[in-house]
Amino acid sequence: MSKYLRWNANPATPVQPAVDLTARWTGETGLAKILIVDDDSAVQATIRLLLERAGHSVVVASDGRNGLALFEAGDFDLLFLDIFMPGMDGIETMRLVHAQQPLTPIIVISGNPVLSGAGPDFLTMATKLGAVLSLQKPFKPAALLAAVADCLEAANRPSSSSIAAGDIASRP
Repeated sequence: MSKYLRWNANPATPVQPAVDLTARWTGETGLAKILIVDDDSAVQATIRLLLERAGHSVVVASDGRNGLALFEAGDFDLLFLDIFMPGMDGIETMRLVHAQQPLTPIIVISGNPVLSGAGPDFLTMATKLGAVLSLQKPFKPAALLAAVADCLEAANRPSSSSIAAGDIASRP
């Protein structure tokens, strides 16, 4: 059973959340500090709202350069990177992030449709270049929250010192 859910066999007793919303992410339960880098303010706001409601601390940037500057100044547990942004795109941002902190998990997101045979699949390409997971926009809130939980759990597994690119499957 996931450490984020607790089963309560007695319906008369309230269920206690498995996540300690007062502590920073410790790998067991608690908050994660997450950086969202996306040029679409509506996407930023949506992801931020979902993650903050789940108890995470969220910082946003509107392009790769600003995202990289925030990353360098902060201590983030997870990054969301849009692939297509003006200036520095998500692929280049991911390369520079991994050069500094190779163990920081990255979830790439893109609104560009994946058309079979009509061109490159940038989400798959990004996972081969170092992203842990990819999400195609628009995505369901449950898929986003599951992706975050998967990445944070995988990053904390004592059996591995890192998350290999693509270790966690892509989500629709």
